[in-house]
Amino acid sequence: MIKFILFLFMGCGFLQAQQLNCTVTINTQQMNNANQQVFKTLETSLNEFINKTNWTGQTLLPAERVNCSMYITVSNYTSDQFVANIQVQSSRHVFNSTYASPVLNLSDKDFTFNYTEFENLTYVPTSYDSNLVSVISYYCFIMMGMDADTFIPLHGNQYYGEALNIANVSQQGGYKGWNQSDGPLSRYTLINDMLSPTFNEIRQSVYQYYVGMDMMHKDQKKAKEIIKAALINLQKLNATKPNSYLLRIFMDSKSDEIVSIFSGGPSITISDMVDSLNRTSPMNSSKWQLIKY
Repeated sequence: MIKFILFLFMGCGFLQAQQLNCTVTINTQQMNNANQQVFKTLETSLNEFINKTNWTGQTLLPAERVNCSMYITVSNYTSDQFVANIQVQSSRHVFNSTYASPVLNLSDKDFTFNYTEFENLTYVPTSYDSNLVSVISYYCFIMMGMDADTFIPLHGNQYYGEALNIANVSQQGGYKGWNQSDGPLSRYTLINDMLSPTFNEIRQSVYQYYVGMDMMHKDQKKAKEIIKAALINLQKLNATKPNSYLLRIFMDSKSDEIVSIFSGGPSITISDMVDSLNRTSPMNSSKWQLIKY
């Protein structure tokens, strides 16, 4: 009887230790006459791997878990070798609302891996298992870190440290994306910039942005002023590090939301903000034109 109660307790503890609420989808539309069963098995395995792994040892309530998704498009498959890209998205609920604000929207085109149907997927921080486990685990910690940064300034460092460790260990696999030579949009660049004091400005701005978002239910005008100040502050970073990967990720994730925030509700002066956005993210200039002032 005692053993049975202990088993139940441990089982409940395991469930409570879940940190992510993630949906993984495998897209095989580019594949002709491929064995669909292996893709279905992979999709199921990844969903279980992400949602059942105790990434941090923390106990979270369901409402505290990071809501996210991974959309993997396979373009080539031979034997156990997969060539794909992965779209990683996460969001978090705004205080006193049902609105889920996008935190991350990132596309990684360098996702090549080996996978044998029914193989066990396990995250071991100190060792390299496979590029599949490494990439998925890396983005799990990136999402947790970015989520933490929205609640407490620079609070994501504990998660980014784990992502950096994965990046360093994974270099031995020889896959693209883990090395400095892989370019400015690589996983290497992302985690090194996240942990560099040079880019603290953008992470502080992200926190300030969400201070404004969480105030929306109470004082929309003041909330907009706070969000505006956070967006203008990003121009400082752009002046020293133009077209940085972190800034691009932020704008790709937030541009539609920014337009929505400043196109309705109580009005504030935003001409200076729109000018700043055009300087900071000219690729989204067509969206900034939609903001009403």
